[in-house]
Amino acid sequence: MSIKIAIAEDNSFLLKAILDKLSIFPDIEVKFHGFNGLEFLEKLEKNPNIHLILMDIEMPKMNGIETVEKVTQKYPHIKIIMLTVMDDDENIFRAIQAGANGYFLKEVDPPTLHQGILDTLDGGAAMTPSIALKTLKFLRNPPHFEEKKEEISLTSREVEILEQTSKGLNYNQIGENLFISPKTVRKHLENIYQKLQVHSKLEAVQKAVKNRIIEG
Repeated sequence: MSIKIAIAEDNSFLLKAILDKLSIFPDIEVKFHGFNGLEFLEKLEKNPNIHLILMDIEMPKMNGIETVEKVTQKYPHIKIIMLTVMDDDENIFRAIQAGANGYFLKEVDPPTLHQGILDTLDGGAAMTPSIALKTLKFLRNPPHFEEKKEEISLTSREVEILEQTSKGLNYNQIGENLFISPKTVRKHLENIYQKLQVHSKLEAVQKAVKNRIIEG
């Protein structure tokens, strides 16, 4: 039986390197890849018949740790190995906390990567020795990383619209309250989505509350 793999990686050169490593093994079948977390999740929704994901961390639109959280929630049966150049403590801790089953650096040699995939599918946790040591250290002394507050700059009008949106009001109602047209409200919300890097009213409100832009 072939092992169906999907890859999330935004760097074409590194993606090719990973594909070359995996091409040596006849039991591995790469079904698709995504260049960012959002694209990857869209492809996964169309083709969820995947055994394991190799996940980068630093990606545009949605990073690997956020993507792991979403995959773990929706597809808990799919195993995930982080495959990244980042081995700092915070990334390792957050990736494992988000639901990653293993963590390799991209310089991993093909046999170790292949064995790691097999071990992970067999219920193990594939990690390079240095990562495993750091993970043990986390268990002994759980770290307390500061939550990074994002620099988000909204205009006072955009904040007003977000506050109205959080109350469940539609474009027409917000427009009436603020004496602007529904079309203008929609345009403001588009700008808000872009600034907050979200895709729905619910996400916008959640992120605004989290960053203390509006009251929850």
